[in-house]
Amino acid sequence: MVEHTDADIHGPRDIGRLLLRCADRPGLIAAVSGFLTQTGANIISLDQHSTEPVGGTFMQRTIFHLPGLPAARDGLERDFAAQVADPFGMDFRLTEAAKPKRVAIMASREDHCLLDLLWRNRRGELDMSVVMVIANHPDLADAVRPFGVPFIHVPARTEIRDEAEQRQLDLLRGNVDLVVLARYMQILTPSFIEQVGCPLINIHHSFLPAFIGASPYRRAKERGVKLVGATAHYVTDDLDEGPIIEQDVVRVDHRHSVDDLVRLGADVERAVLSRAVLWHCEDRVIRHGNQTICL
Repeated sequence: MVEHTDADIHGPRDIGRLLLRCADRPGLIAAVSGFLTQTGANIISLDQHSTEPVGGTFMQRTIFHLPGLPAARDGLERDFAAQVADPFGMDFRLTEAAKPKRVAIMASREDHCLLDLLWRNRRGELDMSVVMVIANHPDLADAVRPFGVPFIHVPARTEIRDEAEQRQLDLLRGNVDLVVLARYMQILTPSFIEQVGCPLINIHHSFLPAFIGASPYRRAKERGVKLVGATAHYVTDDLDEGPIIEQDVVRVDHRHSVDDLVRLGADVERAVLSRAVLWHCEDRVIRHGNQTICL
């Protein structure tokens, strides 16, 4: 994965991102490139992948510069659909690099992932606009306040889950482009996932499917694990089985205590979640079945 951002290449204004997916066939790259050339756009970078040499699924991420893109965007999208996407049966998404994703973060009591995202965003490392933090406990309100982000406490106990999810949906629906579950320790219902209207990214330790439930690091220590890791994935109706965006691990041994495992695990969770959120916000992630392709 490249380290630079699209803004590094040519500045954010007038930079477009075009992501597409379709059945592979000859002429796809030429069709996309030819269309952009005819509109006066200059292609800055182009990454593509096909799942099979013949008969696979083709995916492409194109970064281009087009003077006056904000004004031309709607027409460009319509013309691309009519001239390229529809004839080739493409699913596509056209975005502007200068418009950060609106992001809501959901949390519970653990602060490491939440504060890391807010800190990276404040430093300019994550190109997104954090519009709210929603938590089912009030504990983190003071920690969030210095970042100037609204903190909204929505109790979400099992017995009031329906009311809590409705309140959350009222806050989120139509107002955000992404929801990040930063160690939000509640299971979201399929109804919530369907109605929220945007992707959700979750982070969890990589002991799954082993050591599920309470005290996973203690159980891992008792089992003598040699690796501690984390997984960031999109949320689906299948609990913790959505398309994986990013993973990482750190090696441990018998010298590490349970507290050491928890600390090391938190470090990996922060890094993995921030990378997954960055790649999503930079439109690098294309879903393919229950997998992701990061371009």
